[in-house]
Amino acid sequence: MRILIYGLNYSPELTGIGKYSGEMGEWLIERGHEVRVVTAPPYYPAWKVWDDYLPNRYRTEKGANNSVVYRCPIYVPAVPTGMRRMAHLLSFMLSSLPVLGKLATWEPDIVITVEPTFFCAPIALLFAAFGKSASWLHIQDFEVDAAFDLGLLPAEGFLHWLALELEDFFTHTFSRVSSISRKMVERAVIKGVDPANAVLFPNWVDTDFIHPLTGPNSFRRELRLDDKIVLLYSGNLGNKQGLEILDPLCQSFKDNDRVHFLICGDGALRPHLEELAGRQTNITLLPLQPLDRLNELLNAADIHLLPQRAGAADLVMPSKLTGMLSSGRPVVATAVPDTQVAYIIAGDKGHAPAGLIVNPDDAVAFQGAIQKLIDDPELRATLGAAGRAFAVDQLGKTAILLRFEQSLLELRA
Repeated sequence: MRILIYGLNYSPELTGIGKYSGEMGEWLIERGHEVRVVTAPPYYPAWKVWDDYLPNRYRTEKGANNSVVYRCPIYVPAVPTGMRRMAHLLSFMLSSLPVLGKLATWEPDIVITVEPTFFCAPIALLFAAFGKSASWLHIQDFEVDAAFDLGLLPAEGFLHWLALELEDFFTHTFSRVSSISRKMVERAVIKGVDPANAVLFPNWVDTDFIHPLTGPNSFRRELRLDDKIVLLYSGNLGNKQGLEILDPLCQSFKDNDRVHFLICGDGALRPHLEELAGRQTNITLLPLQPLDRLNELLNAADIHLLPQRAGAADLVMPSKLTGMLSSGRPVVATAVPDTQVAYIIAGDKGHAPAGLIVNPDDAVAFQGAIQKLIDDPELRATLGAAGRAFAVDQLGKTAILLRFEQSLLELRA
């Protein structure tokens, strides 16, 4: 097949949507499909274009099997406030238009666009209609709902109504709409997507690459943490992660020499967390780690931390969760019951619990759940093993992408 991937984020970004879009594209290329990508230069999660890319220049990267990645200029605000974030998204949509114009004669079988950014949806639909291609919208985040939740769009009024109307119109027009969790697919159907056109396409994990390790750990050894209970948060240090709960949590363990916080990543809240680490000796901050050290990092944890804002568990399915589960370590998360995150971590009829959940913003309950696991190493081992089993059975990379490829073939037919 000829497949166009159109989206804001792509590899070599190591986290979030860029990671999964990049791995999807590379896998399709390895399967013999001809893939072209229209995207921005890598900038996430630091909100800074990488040093070997230029934010205001077009760039073409050619790879195997006639694959081509087109990088389009983009405005990246140093501080992504509401209006600046909107300008950021709009800048990519506008800069991508000349590249899509040049690709019009290529005539792909399928155009895949990834939300966010929803600004790309109307352009993807027009491009697909012009070339008589099938169109596929893959929802990593319900961007419009998340914008309401985070206050980036008003909770009522004309702009609120307009955003919902545009989302409804464009979403319904795609040949297929997929999302990354069962709950998010249900949400798409509630929004009016035809159930026959709604597809589950979850994020995956390479369970051979991310797996439980035994023996000495390089991070623990380098940081002198071999005798500590390590509480690890690894991922985007952004505003929508609910990281505010880390302040009281760290305070509650300030005088506990047995516990050490390991926080790894980059984002808007990193300066605040650096200030916090400056006040406590049992907090270590690390930059985003290279891919070849990811498994060692995840295995440095005794307990994984997954804080989230209230209301975000169905809007944003955290991509970092797959690696946490595959590492065989338990997870403590803030999530409302009956959300997808709660379903995976707290267990269901189909699988055993992989950790503990507490209500978002309840710092006391969050600390209590962590203390429970600190005091019970056998429970930590049981929950971690269950998470690993869930990852192997339901989140394996090859099985998920094979099902996705079959859906693409059926759509083309």
